[in-house]
Amino acid sequence: MKNQTTVTEFILLGFSATKRLEPLIFASFCITYTIALLGNLVIITLVWYDHSLHSPMYIFIANLSFLEILYTTTVIPKMLVNFMNQRKSISSQNCILQAYFYFSAGSSEFFLLAVMSFDRYIAICNPLRYTDIMNTSFCIKLLAASWMWGYFVVITPTTLLGQLHFCGSNTINHFFCDVDPLLKLACSDTRTIEIINFVNSALLLLGSLLVTGISYIFIIATVIHIPSAKGRQKAFSTCASHLIVVILFYGSSIFIYVQPQKTHSLDLNKMASILNTVITPLLNPFIYCLRNKQVKEALGRVFNVSGSIMHCIWEQSNIIPGV
Repeated sequence: MKNQTTVTEFILLGFSATKRLEPLIFASFCITYTIALLGNLVIITLVWYDHSLHSPMYIFIANLSFLEILYTTTVIPKMLVNFMNQRKSISSQNCILQAYFYFSAGSSEFFLLAVMSFDRYIAICNPLRYTDIMNTSFCIKLLAASWMWGYFVVITPTTLLGQLHFCGSNTINHFFCDVDPLLKLACSDTRTIEIINFVNSALLLLGSLLVTGISYIFIIATVIHIPSAKGRQKAFSTCASHLIVVILFYGSSIFIYVQPQKTHSLDLNKMASILNTVITPLLNPFIYCLRNKQVKEALGRVFNVSGSIMHCIWEQSNIIPGV
């Protein structure tokens, strides 16, 4: 410790092993981030604009899109900036902040996915009471709980992370400030924070997944007893989009974070993190738009209104002299 200085900034190694491919990787991530951002903004705008989408399911989807924007924006812009800089650095304070907002948005998303599965359970298993149970007040409470708990559970481990002493090497083998690479650089004892992180991850991921699993067990049991094949298909179609997102998000997160002993290499975790931070936010708008008739109809109405407005502006510009 005597000959080591305190670390004030970290170097994000990112994808430096493929330096020749960095321009191609930069372009790919830039395009992907832009499409994901625009796609999720379209979902939010549609739900806000179209009154036919003012139902609990679509309000939850809009919140999910907003979380995806927060989730990916904490990581991708900084990564893109580092691609263009020779020195791929981030200050220690900003590194801790990035870790906090990344994991808090991700935690809120787990809670929200569990809430969405409960919503589908009520809609399919108890449709006559759906409007009474999933009323506006209850939906607001569920959303508030998802956001609050997501940001609350990360406070303690992030505070402990900020109190660790870092010295010697300051190179993080990742493209963002993930917890495991940071803990490997710490000079102080990390056992407490490792235990808290593992317990938090297990309870958060597996707990919310348990709620989702139980909801879908009841959903499947109910759908099986629907007499007509068309009715069964319609019931399952309302859950298909949510199930796809659950499999993508939970699968990669459990692979990365629910490990009492880190048996996977950081390079493997880095590749799995791309699924969460890039691929899932990119696919979400397409999953919910392409598989949902009501969303596609709302999108068509928005384009028709926009086309009518542009047509009126064009006609007025031809009528009014000098325009």
